[in-house]
Amino acid sequence: MILTYASQRDYDAMAGKAVDTEWTGEDFAAMHAFMTKFNQDLEEAGELVETRALDAPVHTRRVGGTPGLVTDGPYAETQEVLAGYWIVECESFDRATQLAMRLGECPAPAGAAATAYADVRPIVESSADLGF
Repeated sequence: MILTYASQRDYDAMAGKAVDTEWTGEDFAAMHAFMTKFNQDLEEAGELVETRALDAPVHTRRVGGTPGLVTDGPYAETQEVLAGYWIVECESFDRATQLAMRLGECPAPAGAAATAYADVRPIVESSADLGF
């Protein structure tokens, strides 16, 4: 699984709200074109299983901790949250890492690009995969 992250500030910038990093219409169009091509390449290679973008942190609810506790996001203790993911089926963990590295080529304003990152994590099929 390839996971990407963003902050509420990033979502606000892409929506055109005043923040330090300003996304122009051209920036957003370039990012969209890149992501469309990235997804098409994965699909054509037979490596894409699923991909989704997630809504802004402000539209998040956290459930847990104290029984019955529900907290609306964004969360003060969390700067960045999961923004989207790709589930890929490929030959190796190294190949998944190579795919994730391509996300660094995604066009974005300098401030947004400087803090962008992705995690690559294997998906386990059962508790046996975890060594239990």
